[in-house]
Amino acid sequence: MSAYNGNNLSAKMFGPGFQWGVAMAAQQNEGAYMTDGRGLSIWDVFARRQGKIKNGDKPYNSCDFYYRYKDDLMLAKALGFNTFRFSLSWPRILPEGTGRVNKEGVAFYNKVIDECLKLGLKPYVTLYHWDLPQALEKEGGWTSYRILKWFNRYATVCAAEFGDRVKDWIILNEPMGFTSLGYMLGRHAPGKTGMSNFLPAVHHAALAQAEGGHIIRQLVDKAHIGTTFSCSEVIPYTDRDEDVMAAKRMDILMNRLFIEPALGRGYPKDDFKFLERLELHNKAWKYTQQMAFRFDFIGLQNYFPIVIRYNPIIPVIQASEVKAVSRKVPYTAMGWEINANSFYNIIRRFWLYGSVKEIIITENGAAFKDEVKNGVVNDTQRISYFQQHLAALLRAKHEGMNINGYLAWTLTDNFEWSEGYHARFGLIHVDFKTQLRTIKNSGYWFREFLAS
Repeated sequence: MSAYNGNNLSAKMFGPGFQWGVAMAAQQNEGAYMTDGRGLSIWDVFARRQGKIKNGDKPYNSCDFYYRYKDDLMLAKALGFNTFRFSLSWPRILPEGTGRVNKEGVAFYNKVIDECLKLGLKPYVTLYHWDLPQALEKEGGWTSYRILKWFNRYATVCAAEFGDRVKDWIILNEPMGFTSLGYMLGRHAPGKTGMSNFLPAVHHAALAQAEGGHIIRQLVDKAHIGTTFSCSEVIPYTDRDEDVMAAKRMDILMNRLFIEPALGRGYPKDDFKFLERLELHNKAWKYTQQMAFRFDFIGLQNYFPIVIRYNPIIPVIQASEVKAVSRKVPYTAMGWEINANSFYNIIRRFWLYGSVKEIIITENGAAFKDEVKNGVVNDTQRISYFQQHLAALLRAKHEGMNINGYLAWTLTDNFEWSEGYHARFGLIHVDFKTQLRTIKNSGYWFREFLAS
């Protein structure tokens, strides 16, 4: 590993044409939640529920990207990035979720796209990054089969409005994330729980993932189409059979549940019999081919590995996590283990499917307890995190894996879902009272790295 030392990295080692960028999401950054005809999202409503968001934080203003997009895009360019990933807000474009198009919402994204192109930032557009219109949630949201019709309408509108300039598209952001946290565990919007919600949400998301790909392929000339998966290397706590099997069940849910249907393999039910319940809810197996789509690239979003031990008290998976702090390994402010070798392992794991044509790291980053002191944020831990993970990425690329981009999460501190404004992932610090931006030392590190 000495050849891949984070201290001697430079961007040129990754080759010409490599895409270096930052990623963000509409609900987490835009604010302006009742502005220019935007409808309510499930997160706008969920945040009103007591105790659901840390410190009672609300996403209504966030970091004000809606009004400050020119300044933030200029900062991304000034730090040396050539790619900017952002998501379209479904309720800003279709306030009722379907039907009427909100022209003011479309106009906003046209301005963002045009500004990206003006600055030489390639726009990577995510269709769905967790902000379902509340109007559709009232009709069942992702648990309703009608979501496929609604999503078709939304994707068609976006392709028609932006496809002349946007060629790089991401269909869904982390489907396992929003189905498990939002429709099984209730920790994220819309706050539903139980397998009766989770299983249909999974199936409809798997179908929408492919359907969105087909729509963009049909309507956007020369489109470069992907979708993103959250992923973590799952490691058994011991070599006991119980821990090994518990880790295997967790791995199926975290890493295999959506990629394998997309590759035409269907759900991994043979290795986890519980998934046969999807058939009871949806008669899913006849849809195997409808869930398949030949994506041009797969976006991987990795932050940490997860160590699992057998726990018979936990329903279905009978597994629980052994936290990093109890294992005495390095971890972030979120309690997530810092392990760049695991980052390499999970990339290699997805590449070994064999039918993945290209990988782009569409999110990677870390939260720490950043403080502004005398106008400086000296986030040395974050710099070290990026150095270690980029060294692991270079190793994977040099071993022949077709990796063509790395997008850091994120440009500015923002609304981090149930963590509110407590978790800071940005390369740029935001004072949420004044909206003052302060480039962290990690941002300056990236500027030097990309210029090297």
